[in-house]
Amino acid sequence: MFKHILVPLDGSNLSEASLAPAAFLAERLNSPVTLLHVIEQDAPSEVHKERHLTTPEDAETYLKDAAQRAFPPNVRVETHVHTAPVSDVAQSIVEHAATEFQPDLIVTCTHGRSGVHDVLFGSIAQQIVAQGQTPLLLIKPGGTRFKLDKILIPLDPDSMHDDSLSISKSFARNFDCELHLLSVIPTFSTLAGAQAAAGNLMPVTTQAFLDMKEENAGRDLQTHLDEFHKDALKASAEVVRGDPASVIVKIAEQSEADMLILSTHRRAGMGAFWARSVAPKVAQRTKTPLLLIPL
Repeated sequence: MFKHILVPLDGSNLSEASLAPAAFLAERLNSPVTLLHVIEQDAPSEVHKERHLTTPEDAETYLKDAAQRAFPPNVRVETHVHTAPVSDVAQSIVEHAATEFQPDLIVTCTHGRSGVHDVLFGSIAQQIVAQGQTPLLLIKPGGTRFKLDKILIPLDPDSMHDDSLSISKSFARNFDCELHLLSVIPTFSTLAGAQAAAGNLMPVTTQAFLDMKEENAGRDLQTHLDEFHKDALKASAEVVRGDPASVIVKIAEQSEADMLILSTHRRAGMGAFWARSVAPKVAQRTKTPLLLIPL
C-alpha cells in the first residue's frame, strides 16, 4: 500500500498533529517515514505564536527529537532539512517528493486558518495537491486518537470510476475497516453557477435531470458494493440530496467516520482543487482526517 510516508513539519506544536497518524500508518504498514523541514526564506521568528525554525541546526535537532518522541522503535524514521532558504515552501515539498524521496503518501496538518491568502493562493496543503501527484492526508489539530474503523468515500456522481475506490479497497484489506460510499446529488435549491441559471430557465427539465442522476448514482453505488462484497469487504452506500460539501461534512460527523477519501483535480486557489470547489470546502469545515487523491 503506502511504502514510504513523508511528513513535512514547521516546528510548531500544531504541525505535530500529523505525527500520530503517520506513526499509526507506518507501524501497521511497515513503511519507512521521512520527516522534512524546509528552511523558509526571510522566515519569521515565530509561527502560530511559537518559535519558528530558522536555522538548519535547530531544524535537524527538532526533527530528530520528533522522531524519537512520536514513533515506536520498530518504525524506520529518517530526517531531512532543506538548508537552502526557499520562498515557496509548498513547491519545495513537491520537488522533494517527486525527485528525492518519492513517497506514496504525504501526511500534514492543516491549521484551519482562512483568509485572503487562502482564497488567492490556497493553503500549503492545497498547493501540494495542486502541484504534485502524491496522495495527501490532512489532519486537523486537536482531533481524537487516530484510528481506521470506518472510512467515508464520497464519489463524484458524474463518474462511475473513481481513483479513490482502489485505495479504499487497500485500506479495507489492511485495516479491516468498514467502507461507506456516498453520492451527493444537488437539490434544485443548492444548484450553483451555470446549473442554477439553467434551472431557473428550465425548472421542470432540471428537476427531472436531477432525479435521473439520483437513480443512476444509486445503480453505480450498487455496482461498487457488489464488487466489494464479492471480495468479502465490509461496505455500505447511500445517495443523499443536498449541497455536496455540507452533506459530506455532516455525514462524516454523524457516522463517526475516522477518515474521508476524496479524489481531487489538481487546481489551487481561485480554481480550487476539486470540481465545484467541494474538496476545499470540506477541508475547511470538517474535523475528520481527509485523504486527498490527486487525479
